[in-house]
Amino acid sequence: MKESEYNMAVKVRLQRFGAHKTPFYRIVASESNRSRDGKFLEILGTYDPIIGKVSVDSEKVLKWLGNGAQPTDTVKSLFKKYSVLDK
Repeated sequence: MKESEYNMAVKVRLQRFGAHKTPFYRIVASESNRSRDGKFLEILGTYDPIIGKVSVDSEKVLKWLGNGAQPTDTVKSLFKKYSVLDK
């Protein structure tokens, strides 16, 4: 194994789904070197920008953040806007 496989940075990011002009996102924990819609470690929740709804398993998010995962700027602002971690 390469050394980079041992200390892989984990990000909490969005994975895009849905058709053209009707986006739908999954919030996932993913290795930072993976592609946006590629392999992920765990699904943490969903985000529907059309109706403005975020549903997240707060326990899973807190577990990943506690283990050192870094949320992307977009995910961080979503958590703040919809006060996801305050519940």
